[in-house]
Amino acid sequence: MKALLEKLTLRAVNSGVCSGPDQWLDSHASPLVSYNPTNGEPIASVVPATRETYAVIANRAQQAFGAWRRLPAPKRGEVIRDLGTLLRAYKEPLGELVSLEMGKIRVEGLGEVQEMIDICDFAVGLSRQLYGLTMHSERPGHRMYEQWHPLGPIGIITAFNFPVAVWAWNAAIAGVCGDTVIWKPSELVPLTAIATQHLANQVMADHHLTGVFTLAAGAGDVGRWMTEDTRLPLISFTGSIPTGRRVAQTVAGRLGRTILELGGNNAIIVAQNANLDLVIRGVLFGAVGTAGQRCTSTRRLIVHESLVDPLCARLVKAYKQVPIGDPLDAKTLMGPLATARAVEAMQAAIGLAVEDGGQLLTGGNVRSDLGPQFVEPAIIRMPTQSAIVREETFAPILYILTYTTLEEAIALHNDVTQGLSSAIFTDSLREAETFLAVDGSDCGIANVNIGTSGAEIGGAFGGEKDTGGGRESGSDAWKAYMRRQTNTINWSKELPLAQGIEFGE
Repeated sequence: MKALLEKLTLRAVNSGVCSGPDQWLDSHASPLVSYNPTNGEPIASVVPATRETYAVIANRAQQAFGAWRRLPAPKRGEVIRDLGTLLRAYKEPLGELVSLEMGKIRVEGLGEVQEMIDICDFAVGLSRQLYGLTMHSERPGHRMYEQWHPLGPIGIITAFNFPVAVWAWNAAIAGVCGDTVIWKPSELVPLTAIATQHLANQVMADHHLTGVFTLAAGAGDVGRWMTEDTRLPLISFTGSIPTGRRVAQTVAGRLGRTILELGGNNAIIVAQNANLDLVIRGVLFGAVGTAGQRCTSTRRLIVHESLVDPLCARLVKAYKQVPIGDPLDAKTLMGPLATARAVEAMQAAIGLAVEDGGQLLTGGNVRSDLGPQFVEPAIIRMPTQSAIVREETFAPILYILTYTTLEEAIALHNDVTQGLSSAIFTDSLREAETFLAVDGSDCGIANVNIGTSGAEIGGAFGGEKDTGGGRESGSDAWKAYMRRQTNTINWSKELPLAQGIEFGE
């Protein structure tokens, strides 16, 4: 870990903003301090981008786009392949750096880097499949088809909870599509971004490239410059719903595009015939994993009334056995919350839930004996889906509600403004298909007999309603990073008009 910090991040400490291989721009802004959420102590400081340095970075990305887009897509894929290879070599130290700076447990930190590797593999194959359709023309001697062209420099604004994987989802796909990228990481986790940028710099240098992958560390002002920048036709933003609304309004105001990955208030329906062994495992990882700080974390459990008492008893027993502590300790299953503010928000939410008639079954205590930002995961049995249950509290709180009929459960499930991930545990094919039907789950992700967390990169990731409607990663999400062009070729000696229109001689 120490060697990684020295090799990959030391040059960034008090030294500037990274914009390409061996290019560091001086900055005079106040430094960002990266704190270890496990003990609250500073790890290092990073000098962020100023308005002037951001302008240089954006110009470089725009200039690099001109040459990068002309490189054949399979050749661009070779660059992404080499990035994946380098990530494999640095998987362990980079994953541990994620754990050190963000607080997720070591296996989750390694899993995040594995996601980066997987999306690089996916993108390499995609580089030979950026296909368009061929359509039959109504005019004789004409051929119609569509093709996809690179869009331009892409702005990527990522959140603290997945400090490197979400960048890779965007950068690997945008890269093979022929776009350059500018990355603004969360100000809470600048070191993991700088480490990743160093790896990207090495790959660019090996291919004699510059400006394809760039980094502009900083606070909200950098994000604002990006959303207002007409040179960036697309902004991919991951973060809160209120901030996402502002990003959407600003970018739409200049007729740009957005990919928005915002809040989630994800629920699992537990049917009367569910396998409770699967339920316990799915809920435990979904609600406790990453200390409840995933956008796909399980926050609501909607249980058939006949199962709620035994399921609550089993969950309470499982929660009491969760080891909480240093995320780099192999025995730990839950690390700290990212900030002291998150601890305060969790305590406030628990208080409001109890005021609404909720029964705190277990957890919820602040574990200051472990460190300033440790808490116990909480289970609260609620009589109704009150206002606080409808909100997303980015912490390990699981609300338990009951239902009688599946229709009632689905209505309860959908009665929130967010629409990211959802699941049902059932052994009934009819119930599973009802949940997946057009009037079932209204989320972008709907699972059967697995939890709400742990999406694979092969499927498009994203949600509906207040979650933003964006899609990243697999399937045909690549189309968001390109512009569609419809082409008609007349190879005849005539010039017939569409719709049979006659317009003189």
